Amino acid sequence: MPRAFLRNCFLTLTIAAIATAVAGRVSLHGQAGAFRTFLPASILPPIDRGVVADTSHAPDTPQALVREGMRHSTVTLDRVGISGSSYIAGRVIVKFRGGMSTQSRVRAMSTVSPTASLPEQPSYANFDVIRIDPGENAEAVAAALRQRADVEYAQPAYRVRSTFVPNDQYYKELQWNLPLIDLERAWDIQPAAGSNIIVAVLDTGVSYTNTAVRVHANAFRDDQGTLYPSLGDLTLNFVAAPELAPVSRFVSPRDFIWNDNVPLDFDGHGTHVSGTVGQLTNNGLGMAGVAFNVKIMPVKVLDSTWDEIFNAPAFGTDDVVARGIRYAADNGANIINMSLGRTGDPAPVIEDAIKYAVGKGVFIAVAGGNSFEDGNPREVLAEIASRVQGAVSVAAVDPARQHAHYSTTGSYIELSAPGGTDRGFGNNGYVWQQTYDFTLTDTFLLPPSLYGPPRFDVLAYIGYVGTSQATPHVAGVAAMLMQQGIKNPAAVEAALEKFATDLGDKGRDNTFGYGLIEARNTLRGLGLAK
Repeated sequence: MPRAFLRNCFLTLTIAAIATAVAGRVSLHGQAGAFRTFLPASILPPIDRGVVADTSHAPDTPQALVREGMRHSTVTLDRVGISGSSYIAGRVIVKFRGGMSTQSRVRAMSTVSPTASLPEQPSYANFDVIRIDPGENAEAVAAALRQRADVEYAQPAYRVRSTFVPNDQYYKELQWNLPLIDLERAWDIQPAAGSNIIVAVLDTGVSYTNTAVRVHANAFRDDQGTLYPSLGDLTLNFVAAPELAPVSRFVSPRDFIWNDNVPLDFDGHGTHVSGTVGQLTNNGLGMAGVAFNVKIMPVKVLDSTWDEIFNAPAFGTDDVVARGIRYAADNGANIINMSLGRTGDPAPVIEDAIKYAVGKGVFIAVAGGNSFEDGNPREVLAEIASRVQGAVSVAAVDPARQHAHYSTTGSYIELSAPGGTDRGFGNNGYVWQQTYDFTLTDTFLLPPSLYGPPRFDVLAYIGYVGTSQATPHVAGVAAMLMQQGIKNPAAVEAALEKFATDLGDKGRDNTFGYGLIEARNTLRGLGLAK
């Protein structure tokens, strides 16, 4: 039987760091030496392997934990804060109060750190990311800055983690999740399914274009100390996922990990999430998506294992996510899907960005977290969403409309959607969409003797589990509602919550929020279609 690979479907950048040195690297991640070059190439059509039933993706599986541990073992700059959250050493995010000159900001920094320097302000940022010696305690420096009257907020760069009847080939067989929220009757009401709406997917990137890329794969040690050799310079072919085609539906792509406009997905998570939002539907192939006519804005804000092996110049941290939110808002997004999050300390830089986006008319859906069985810690970004009218936090249910075993609970949970489960339902418990065939991408899970270059030109239909999968259901239904003419983010949230199917305790509760989203009733409930 082929080896099964499993993935955590709520991408995490807040995992306890593993302080393992990287052997044989060209340079530290984020410093000189990182490169990728786009090459002219004749790309062959993508290889579609159909449904890969033995490749499942669920939180807290052994392979998911190995993958995350390995990814952070390749980084020498991770530190663990007092709360257990992981942050990048040598950086502090700070927002000075308005009107301060550069000289005044430099003086303010010098009072708390003798090594502080002030680089140029990043794009799509209303804050600075100051540099300090990596040996200094970034949490202590941030705390000292917060005591100053001329500082609005300061925080370390915490890592964020990675929730009509169509004739599609596998719809009736595997996609229990779409009928569960009454999408078939909702499509009768809103057949345009979001054709005038832009959904920004803030994630690991999307498989949206055909290209060839030249990268360098560094040596590294996994979390057990096993050395994986350098693969040297590689030329990798990337293909557009056919079920997300055509490329013309993708608008304003942006990559904040590689600092360019080609947000290639080195992981597969963002591609899968985009499929639930808007995979092509009723085309006789593959799977269906919720709002299958939407335009998608791929915004890469999360780095993954291959990004780190290839020495990408940025990490998926609070400041990068905040810039991605502001970019999406400034470039025409109507909805932002954030199948990501973290636990630990507050994230004022992200809260500021979410309020900015909602203030510009953008509705935001945020994953509620996958840590119920790991102590049920507070999800910072989901809690922020609950405090902002026009942003919602999303929990997950299984095919029986029960609480998904991993789905975090708390007073900040506002809505529920299908996230699936790997317990008790077999293949019919997963949320399925087209993405990479991980038996060919995740070669770093193999022993060093079998480790080799990844392939990003082979696609399959993969089952995922997580609140990352629940969240794009909400973003998709919101797109259909906006297509009906309800554009105000607070009004979109109010409609989704009012017409949700109450589950659990009567009224809003900490497990399901206001209940399971109900697509048909939400569209009909506003009297826009009869």
